[in-house]
Amino acid sequence: MANYENYGVIWDVDGTLLDSGEMHFDSWVRLAKDLGKPFTREDFRATFGRRNPEIIRTLFGEHYSEQEVADLGFQKEEFYRAAARNGLSLLPGVRALLENLHAEGFKQAIGSSAPRQNIELLMELTGIEPYFEAVVAAEDTLRGKPDPQVFLVAAQKLGLPPGHCLVMEDAVAGIEAATAAGMASIAVTFVGHHQDNDLIIAGAKRVVKSLVNVQVATIIELLTNRTANK
Repeated sequence: MANYENYGVIWDVDGTLLDSGEMHFDSWVRLAKDLGKPFTREDFRATFGRRNPEIIRTLFGEHYSEQEVADLGFQKEEFYRAAARNGLSLLPGVRALLENLHAEGFKQAIGSSAPRQNIELLMELTGIEPYFEAVVAAEDTLRGKPDPQVFLVAAQKLGLPPGHCLVMEDAVAGIEAATAAGMASIAVTFVGHHQDNDLIIAGAKRVVKSLVNVQVATIIELLTNRTANK
């Protein structure tokens, strides 16, 4: 059996590994209420996947100090983590794909704008930590998606060139980041935040409704064809 240890798959978290969007939305609503500010579904859609400091300054104003922004972001995530402890579950097809990629020798990483505490909680609650060789969280980057930094750092941690990595994403900004990093990508639309055509325009090589529909063979094809043509 072939071993694909020279290839990697980098996973986004929210909307890709799991659907915790409503928990995040409710957490932002709670924080906004404490600040006497509005927070709408459109605000959520427009900022989903970005780093907390960028969201806070965009929606709540530029007048907060760095420490105030950090404190507000921490409070929002505390709201989220409290809700997450009451129950998190992986999206359909995720666990099987993680297992199958691991069995084939693929290196896997998480590349997310979420705080490390959130990612560690997710791995603890779902038991998926053994599948990942690296984790890149908000604390590891200075720039959020669509900047490619998060995925480039993940590839570096895996010890792989960017062209040997494929990104699993749900958001246009994430697909744009993967494309800018020189990586292939598969977009999953299970949570329905983005239209298929927008994801294709951003650079997704495949758009699927569910990861149940993604086989390891598809990932092998996308990666090996890409590297063979270079």
